[in-house]
Amino acid sequence: MQQESKKPLISSLLSVVLTLAGLVLVVAAALNWDASSWAERVWFVAFAMTFVIRVPYSARNRKNKIAESRSGAVEQWLLAAMFLAMMLLPMLHLAGRVFTFADYHLPDWAAAVGALLQLPYLWLFWRAHADLGRNWSPGLELREDHTLVTGGVYAHMRHPMYAAIWLGAIAQPLLIQNWIAGFLVIPAFAAMCLIRIPREEAMMKKRFGDAYDVYMAQSGAIIPSFHRHSRTL
Repeated sequence: MQQESKKPLISSLLSVVLTLAGLVLVVAAALNWDASSWAERVWFVAFAMTFVIRVPYSARNRKNKIAESRSGAVEQWLLAAMFLAMMLLPMLHLAGRVFTFADYHLPDWAAAVGALLQLPYLWLFWRAHADLGRNWSPGLELREDHTLVTGGVYAHMRHPMYAAIWLGAIAQPLLIQNWIAGFLVIPAFAAMCLIRIPREEAMMKKRFGDAYDVYMAQSGAIIPSFHRHSRTL
């Protein structure tokens, strides 16, 4: 029992430490603004906007009563890897230029493509949160009174949140042209999707049964399907 009680405590302490480290790096990167390229500044602003979008939902949904959770060790490692690749490493690089040995250089049009990708990324990231509402959770969890959302962007794809993050992940190495601070997010997120999406869909099928099977037939996973229109299930 003591070992089981220590695990959530250690996990919570690690989360606090990583969050504080992230905040320190955000401030340091902002203070080092003049050393950043215009493309890196675009990434920084888009990154800040993701927090503006997510924080209200995170604060509200923290009050949810969780009926089922699959946030085990694998889930925690996946989230930690994404936090490292999508926040800590880029911010560490922007704050202190510590990974300059891994820089590469792309033409200006590539950085412009990365900047343009931030628009659909932020819109889809916001829309996915708005359409899920109280059903959203950062981990693999189902709340009490959880509902199957099949409207809005969810009418065409089951995982618009992941689709949005893919847009951001593809844009990151175009804007932060560094193999560690920029490109590493792509294999990290690919691994997360390969492991997490099947686990998430298995959890949803267990909860909603045939209704989820119908929904899967009517929608794409990450790439939207417009051939069929979903209905309220």
